[in-house]
This record gives sequence, structure tokens and C-alpha cells, in this order.
Amino acid sequence: MDLDRLKQYLRIDGTEEDDFLGFLMETAKEFLKGAGVEESESNRYELAVMILVSHWYENREAIGKVTSQIEYSLQSLILQLKYSDTGSESM
Repeated sequence: MDLDRLKQYLRIDGTEEDDFLGFLMETAKEFLKGAGVEESESNRYELAVMILVSHWYENREAIGKVTSQIEYSLQSLILQLKYSDTGSESM
């Protein structure tokens, strides 16, 4: 996944947040791996990473509340990525 694409998704200009966004992106990949999803080049994998990064970036409080919409979207993507034979489609 490309940092510039992530910044476009988040609508962030400039480079002052690059280190933090890189940290969040790597953490999102670790989160997905812990959920049983291997890293891939699929659009769904990239979207799952972007959803996680977006949520963490916008909700920096120590204890956050995941909205049901984010939770549903993310869980749906994780299940598809884990159990789909087409999870390797490219962008």
C-alpha cells in the first residue's frame, strides 16, 4: 500500500504527518494479520487498512468508541479477505 494513496483517501496534504501515518498503516496491517488476514494486493485489503487508519487517525483518544458502521464494514472485509478465493484481485 502506498502512503500517497492513503493520504489521498484521508484528504491530507503535506508531509508533516507522514511518519505517524506510516506507523498507523503498519499497525493496521499487523491488526489484520492478527485477525487472520494475510497482506495482499487486493482492493479489499487496502480498503480495510484505510478504514482502520482513518478511524485511528480521527479518533486519537485513549479509549475510543467504534461506530457500528465502521465495525460492520471492517468485519465484512476481514471475513471476505480470510475466506474468499478471489481475495488477491489487484487494483
